[in-house]
Amino acid sequence: MEIDLLKYERELYTLGYKLIAGCDEVGRGPLVGPVVAAAVILPVNYHLEGLTDSKKLSEKKRNMFYEIIKKDAIAYSIGIVDAKRIDEVNIYEASREAMEQAIDTLKIKPDYILSDAMPLKYPNSKPIIHGDALSLSIAAASVLAKVTRDAMMYELDKEYPQYDFKSHKGYPTKKHLENIEKYGILDNYRLSYKPVKEIIEKRQHEEVIKQ
Repeated sequence: MEIDLLKYERELYTLGYKLIAGCDEVGRGPLVGPVVAAAVILPVNYHLEGLTDSKKLSEKKRNMFYEIIKKDAIAYSIGIVDAKRIDEVNIYEASREAMEQAIDTLKIKPDYILSDAMPLKYPNSKPIIHGDALSLSIAAASVLAKVTRDAMMYELDKEYPQYDFKSHKGYPTKKHLENIEKYGILDNYRLSYKPVKEIIEKRQHEEVIKQ
């Protein structure tokens, strides 16, 4: 059975809400770089064939939808919270901050917000579990956030090709962990994340033994 991706939006349209922002974040799992969120207000009853949760789309499709969404959206905005802040407040709070930053910087104020699972500070807002697969507005936000973050990883890859960021996007793959062991920890790694912590502790232990 096909999912009606406008179910939540239509319910809100009948209540008089027209400027509905979908909001989602990308990048909770990676060991490096920021968590990135997007907020998108789509036109009423907007339709984009094939749009769904960005994780289910090929990179080619994501990039195509990214351009279409930016062109068609009433408004969109990106929120970025860096690794240092993630270490300070934890990834859950950093994800919330990125989402709220994206919403607060929208050029047009939404009258309702649908977020992917995250309760937000706004009175007219609703978190939807698996929202990126159930709401078109949230799916659109997930695409903008994912493409934006991936582009950052490609830039990092150009700067540090030995880490192969273009392949793993900062996620803790076996190859990525081997590369950290080999080349060390860069400034934008999340030091509070267990795999990074363990490598730091191992190196410190080795230094102590050498002394």
